Amino acid sequence: MSQLSRTPIFDLYKEYGGKTIDFGGWELPVQFSSIKEEHEAVRTKAGLFDVSHMGEIEVKGTGSLRFLQKMMTNDVSTMKDGGAQYTAMCYPNGGTVDDLLIYKKADNDYLLVVNAANTDKDYEWLIEHITEDVEIVNISSNVAQLALQGPLAEQTLQKLTETDLSQIKFFKFIDGVKVAGETTLVSRTGYTGEDGFEIYCSNEAAPKLWSAILEAGKELGVLPIGLGARDTLRFEANLALYGQELSKDITPIEAGVGFAVKPNKEEDFLGKAVLKEQKENGAPRKLVGIEMIDKGIPRHGYEVFVGDEKIGEITTGTQSPTLGKNIGLALLKAEFTELGREVEVQVRKKRLKAVIIKTPFYKRPKN
Repeated sequence: MSQLSRTPIFDLYKEYGGKTIDFGGWELPVQFSSIKEEHEAVRTKAGLFDVSHMGEIEVKGTGSLRFLQKMMTNDVSTMKDGGAQYTAMCYPNGGTVDDLLIYKKADNDYLLVVNAANTDKDYEWLIEHITEDVEIVNISSNVAQLALQGPLAEQTLQKLTETDLSQIKFFKFIDGVKVAGETTLVSRTGYTGEDGFEIYCSNEAAPKLWSAILEAGKELGVLPIGLGARDTLRFEANLALYGQELSKDITPIEAGVGFAVKPNKEEDFLGKAVLKEQKENGAPRKLVGIEMIDKGIPRHGYEVFVGDEKIGEITTGTQSPTLGKNIGLALLKAEFTELGREVEVQVRKKRLKAVIIKTPFYKRPKN
């Protein structure tokens, strides 16, 4: 068995009771206390995630905007310095290479944050299409990332910095923020459906920041959070997970992230013809929410039926900690996706009734 990769925080997991698993070749904590307790902490207070396994790729040079417009489904030309954008990279057939965030630091200076398991693949895909006026560098091994998420995230982090965090609006960032004396990039982004920040720093600074943030949030009930709650949180907020809602065989339109596809931009980006057709005329499949009527939990890969016809399968499913209901996301043939339709989920040897419901399953309360 090959050696699992570890983040700079690894040695601190034990101190907080972290139980680790193999996650795409990384030894990461699935939980520290319990998934339910951690999930609730993020929804009601705040939680700290070690997401240093994520990939970071720099794209620089005079041709960088033109290059990114060719590679990305979203319109990168609309970005301003200090802004972040959610986008996808696609194959010519419309299938998804990855979904990612782009940070615009300046003209000709962009940072891409990609899914951990896709880092090498994404880097190779970008290099394969590189033009001579672009420089692409995979800096993942030099960058750590922490995510502080939840309604008390700003109050907690503000204790450790003189930068006024309230000035960082949603999907904006400031580079060079001093947090607990360490230089970081702080962005108001996340993967939980809550307010919060993603904090990028050097590997050397990460353990100090981890401990400082948890100490600052101790009296507010801030907890360290593992992968288990990360998944239930993003699932309730209907945030796609690559390998489940998105893949080389699933387009961004099918996965419900068509807002990040701009087929009317001038550039002929990869996958444009297929995605334009799907956006204008509808995709053959559609991602929907389902709630179980019968007793059972819809799990990833379970087949979905109407009568004897298989109409798709579950991409993610669990018992929602917030709602206390057995719910799932399912990729189904488009003609079977109207709200209120009854379907059946194959759970082991039984077919159990479910109904199609609205997503997202959870929206955070407005202040």
